[in-house]
Amino acid sequence: MSLTLTLPTPTTEGIQLTVIPFRQNAVVGTIGLTTLLQLVPSPKREEDQRAMRYADGMQRRHSEMRALVQRMLKSTQKGRNVTPYAAYIAGGVSGDFGSGWSTPPITLWLAGRPGAVSEDLVPGSGIHRITVVPGSPVVAIDGETQITAWHELYDDPERFGLTYETLGRLRVPFELYWDLSVEDARQIFYDRNVEGVAVDKNLAMSMDQRDFGTQLAHRIADSVKVEIDGKVVSFAKLVQSRKRQLAKADPELVTLSALRVLVITTVFGRGGLGLSSDTVSESDLPANVTAAQVQDRVVPQLSQLVSRLFEHFAARSAITAPAVLAGLGIAAHQATGWAGSGSALTDEELLQLLSPVCWEREARYWDGIAASATSTGALNFRGGAKDSGGRVADAILYPDTEPGRRIRGR
Repeated sequence: MSLTLTLPTPTTEGIQLTVIPFRQNAVVGTIGLTTLLQLVPSPKREEDQRAMRYADGMQRRHSEMRALVQRMLKSTQKGRNVTPYAAYIAGGVSGDFGSGWSTPPITLWLAGRPGAVSEDLVPGSGIHRITVVPGSPVVAIDGETQITAWHELYDDPERFGLTYETLGRLRVPFELYWDLSVEDARQIFYDRNVEGVAVDKNLAMSMDQRDFGTQLAHRIADSVKVEIDGKVVSFAKLVQSRKRQLAKADPELVTLSALRVLVITTVFGRGGLGLSSDTVSESDLPANVTAAQVQDRVVPQLSQLVSRLFEHFAARSAITAPAVLAGLGIAAHQATGWAGSGSALTDEELLQLLSPVCWEREARYWDGIAASATSTGALNFRGGAKDSGGRVADAILYPDTEPGRRIRGR
């Protein structure tokens, strides 16, 4: 008598993900970091031709699919961003930033379909479990720099002050698309990277609460009290922090990014012009000057300047333009006590230089110095701090020069 074995009911094996759909072929969820790294191989490794020669067929196929929808990492700014991004993530994971850090969900494309999709895990919840079968290429069509940074962290966690145990407990948000053609996946890549309006870098700096210049700008704005419309208010209420430029209807008088430029040039002098759109940390401060010294000197110094010149801020004169504030900061740098070149000034001497300046937005004062005049005589200040800040500083510091006489109406 022959023995007949009953075969088990076929089941789909693979990586199971708990997800919520937002389209018929797209879901969102979170995934354990180690599972994510298994699902999406390292892009750096896939660009290593030597490594790919010895890779198995599944990884070579994945590499080919990735090349259809992604940019190269090697020798590009994208590739150079990987290690700094990994360090940022490590700082967030380690608690260095408190709750003030984030990474966006990674957008994944499954080249094919899930092997299985369950019914609702909880009736009516829309929560499902999908299975990605082994060998199905999953490619990051947005967030690949983040994926690469996670691989870099997991390859050498000690380098970033982490451990495998810590990384193994992490979950990463994602969205996953399937049933897309290569053309559709490319279109999503394009839309995510091009259709959005890039944030102006100076504005982005003004939103960075770990940036030392932004911290000081907030302290100055909070410390100054001014009278407007018969009421005493904090100057902070008159600082626009959400936009780079003010509209005529805005109640604010100056942007936070412009106030930050004043701070940076006061701390660094002319060298601050090149830092106006860069993150500044305490380690970047001038030699032999501590963060406490800078704070103790610059906050009261600039608070006094803003208070003394507030009528010109209230009139939305030229003083509210980033180029003019940059020049004012360079002049104020000479009164900090750590200026490395030029003549040192006292606070009183600085105020004496500023007192006769004509701050009105008129071409006869500022054309060719902080702005350019149009054919109608209107002023265009769009040259910015880097282009015009040095000229404004020279006009403030050297009153007997032609620019110095012009801004003083002589």
